[in-house]
Amino acid sequence: MITAMNDLPGRPLRDLRISVTDRCNFRCTYCMPKEVFGADYTFLPHAALLTFEELERLARVLVDLGVEKIRLTGGEPLLRRNVERLVSFLARIDGLRELTLTTNGALLAAKAVALRAAGLRRVTVSLDALEDSVFRAMNGVDFPVTRVLAGIEAAEAAGLSPIKINMVVRRGINEQAVLPMAERFRGTGHIVRFIEYMDVGTTNGWRLDEVVPGAEIVRTIEAIWPLEPLGSARRGEVARRYRYRDGAGEIGVITSVTQPFCGDCTRLRLSADGKLFTCLFATTGHDVGALLRGGAADAELRGFLRNLWRARTDRYSELRSEATVGLPKVEMSYIGG
Repeated sequence: MITAMNDLPGRPLRDLRISVTDRCNFRCTYCMPKEVFGADYTFLPHAALLTFEELERLARVLVDLGVEKIRLTGGEPLLRRNVERLVSFLARIDGLRELTLTTNGALLAAKAVALRAAGLRRVTVSLDALEDSVFRAMNGVDFPVTRVLAGIEAAEAAGLSPIKINMVVRRGINEQAVLPMAERFRGTGHIVRFIEYMDVGTTNGWRLDEVVPGAEIVRTIEAIWPLEPLGSARRGEVARRYRYRDGAGEIGVITSVTQPFCGDCTRLRLSADGKLFTCLFATTGHDVGALLRGGAADAELRGFLRNLWRARTDRYSELRSEATVGLPKVEMSYIGG
């Protein structure tokens, strides 16, 4: 039986993001810069990662508490061995309405069919430019854009659609890629979501003057292809949606910096080693993994999760200032975007 559960500002728990690994095969400059995450960087040992059975158990309890959507993230989730097995576990949970996965696309061509067969319904692919030289520079490992595009095609062929394409826009780096990205996916049924460069973690060298505001992105696209706003598909939707007036589909703009959406945030994030975070910009997590491995009954888990969510007050993006920007924050590679 699903129990409604709101935090102190009245926001319901609806979304769970599960990081299945803190490892990634990219070194994107805004997430895992290679200067920090180099060859000598120490990642979580395999024994520290929650097992698929532990993740399924926790997910079932959270669905009972109101979670309707689960997104698998990382790091790069397709690096977790046999991740499709976890997909099959989660896909059979009664009451879960949506199960998705966010990936950099590097391994998607090889995994798409197995993921769909396991019960995954949709994927989001991170793609920051179509120009190969720009994309190679941004991913930090000289990975070619053609292989990500092949992954998108494989996902579409496997039935993992509509696909969402996430593009982080950073001034001086790839803002010139906005129009080519919009043009490439117009009329395909896929949805490009343009994301303001965010101050997640403490290693990406974030600066406000490198943020391209969502309103500017919309004006740039609208000057070529007229747009009209769409309403939110559901509470907690992070993207402001726009439809092409000529019927060629839609785009989204995620404006965490210039137009925060904390007031409708319904997300809880789980790290690969069992820490729960109530905000993308949190400084500390809450160790539910210790409960899972310490013999806690489901009733104890429910009480822990209920108390955690009901005490939640997070509004980082609405309160963003010089003081908050300087605080230590968990890295996005640890808890997913």
